[in-house]
Amino acid sequence: MVAYDDTNGAPAGRLVWMLRALGHDAAVLSGGLAAWDGALATQDESPDAGDVPVRDWPAHRIATADEVAAGEALVIDARAAERYRGEVEPIDPRAGHVPGAVNLPFSGNLDEHGRFLPPEELRRRFEAAGAREDRETIVYCGSGVTATHDLLALESAGFTRVRLFPGSWSQWSADPARPVAVGPNP
Repeated sequence: MVAYDDTNGAPAGRLVWMLRALGHDAAVLSGGLAAWDGALATQDESPDAGDVPVRDWPAHRIATADEVAAGEALVIDARAAERYRGEVEPIDPRAGHVPGAVNLPFSGNLDEHGRFLPPEELRRRFEAAGAREDRETIVYCGSGVTATHDLLALESAGFTRVRLFPGSWSQWSADPARPVAVGPNP
């Protein structure tokens, strides 16, 4: 399956990540609908979905808030820099970021045409932030959608020890017992 959207690839990335986490073969059309040069269907051509068994999310793909807080993994915040720094928070109860997290907005995974950067460029981007083969990376954003864009970029760059904190900033900031940091990357 190939997923696409008409924005920045984040919604398609979330679908692809979820499908892959459940064991399906899926990919994002890099550049989205704007990159497609073929004909477009204007009517529903979907096959019957059939029965889909209910499954738990694989634990090795998901991180909890306590695992994020433990400080053992590289934690990446995929939100826009102004949200990370705590300058603006349009959705959640508190502004800022998880202490120790580095900010790599998902938009930095794309070139000027909205396509994913080549794997070697993505690798350099994530290595500069501290990603390593021998260290786990956990990614979050506001609600768990744009973080999957960073996860797909990490996988494209060859990193295999990556997990999503699906509750993301919405879950973290809603818990008054969780500390909040503000300001630029450490």
